[in-house]
Amino acid sequence: MMSTTGTGITRIDREEARTLATVEFERFAALVASLSPDEWETDTDCVGWDVRKMVLHVLGSAESQASPLVFLHQLRRGLPLNKQIDSHHWVDGLNELQIRERTGLTESDVVTRVEAIGTKAVTGRFGTPPPLRRLPIPMGEPLGWKPLNYLLEVGFTRDTWAHRIDIHSAIGRPMTVDQPHDGRLVADIVDEWAQLHGEPFTLHLTGPAGGTFTNGNGGEVVEIDALDFIRTLSGRLVGEGVLRHPLPL
Repeated sequence: MMSTTGTGITRIDREEARTLATVEFERFAALVASLSPDEWETDTDCVGWDVRKMVLHVLGSAESQASPLVFLHQLRRGLPLNKQIDSHHWVDGLNELQIRERTGLTESDVVTRVEAIGTKAVTGRFGTPPPLRRLPIPMGEPLGWKPLNYLLEVGFTRDTWAHRIDIHSAIGRPMTVDQPHDGRLVADIVDEWAQLHGEPFTLHLTGPAGGTFTNGNGGEVVEIDALDFIRTLSGRLVGEGVLRHPLPL
């Protein structure tokens, strides 16, 4: 059942979350298949990651979503890597392992595996038994502890989507954006973000994924492109005023 919050936004429920996850993997796979040799080597806003490393991370994450054994392997081998790298969050070691273990793949291999993994990853995520979905996971500030289901239904889709935005920003190609998919992800993020910081605002998000959102009365009025809003919340761009409040993606 969908629920409407104080911002007037109808939050994404489990059924819609599955559809959004499937579409996002399809769009990410199409982007990866379209990359030119030079684009694979382009640096992104994520320090230390070019487009190739970013794609390898998304691939490795998706393969862990598809297989509990791969997920456990990444936990066992990835967590210790946090001591070797400039880690800011416990997932950094897992991300590093995902990239290291797939570095030897050719671009053709990566494209093939990314195209094949989406359906399996969605099936794995949404087939997770209810007791495991309730397992608490430390997400860091400002989210705190969340049930694993937060990652399964929300977090993993946002991560893939945010990296698709990152790649388009890096290679300078406009991203195809629509309201039913990208707009729903934006609106859901707006509502969660509003609940986390609690400040009043009127937010005019421009572009096909945008809209106007209000929280409370008498707050700051902000106008910004919808995708730049996402990049600001995730730390890719600097935010001021109410936009100083982060929401890691």
